[in-house]
Amino acid sequence: MDLGLHDRVALVSAASQGLGRACAAAFAREGAHVVICSRDSRKLAAAAHEIGKEAPAVRVVPVKADVTKPADIRRLVRRALAAFGRIDVLVTNAGGPPVAAFPDLDDRTWQRGIDLNLLSTIRLIREVLPAMRKRRWGRIVNITSFVARQPVDDLIISSTVRPGIFGLSKILANQNTRDGILINSVVPGFILTARQQEISAARAKSKGITPEEYIADVAKSVPAGRMGRPEELADVVVFLGSERASYVSGTTVTVDGGLVKGLL
Repeated sequence: MDLGLHDRVALVSAASQGLGRACAAAFAREGAHVVICSRDSRKLAAAAHEIGKEAPAVRVVPVKADVTKPADIRRLVRRALAAFGRIDVLVTNAGGPPVAAFPDLDDRTWQRGIDLNLLSTIRLIREVLPAMRKRRWGRIVNITSFVARQPVDDLIISSTVRPGIFGLSKILANQNTRDGILINSVVPGFILTARQQEISAARAKSKGITPEEYIADVAKSVPAGRMGRPEELADVVVFLGSERASYVSGTTVTVDGGLVKGLL
């Protein structure tokens, strides 16, 4: 299937590793130029080099940026527009807040989680939306987490903050779909990334088992019988960012191997 992404421009945040990197690489393989960001300049440069090797026909522009900082987000978008003159696809993505119990979380930690997982999404969309409106074409895909649908006790910040992205996405889709700008959310389940390994290590320690034992145990709770690969989520994100998703807006797609038990 031709996704119609050749020579499109995709901006993917937090893309030096994990889900973001997988999404950026998938867009590049489809012929889209990509702008990626990360706080870690070494990992960012490595990711840009690797993506460029996989898709030598496209441009990969790395920009060091912290998505919790409004000035960095503005600079990121300016760099993308300076390089390509437009942003066709925005994929909002960020790391997750710490694994912790409610009594151990102070205001500073809560604010950090809000900045990282909610305000970063709001600010990125706010920066790219005006140009998309002028061109009357755009795709925005917000990567959230399955905890937005099925809260997890020790991921209380994420479980509290991420559902807000659903409301944001729905309202913005209502307001912008007529102008050719489609806005959706993607909910990853247990995807084997560095973030998932970090969570697994913390939980394994509390249970007195190895991370490998914990991951194997978690896989038993997934109907698919395993954790997902970043590329499996990226394929869904790329479809939602493409021409072929022309009648999909204001919805949430769960990529979890059947993990989430709810109907909605």
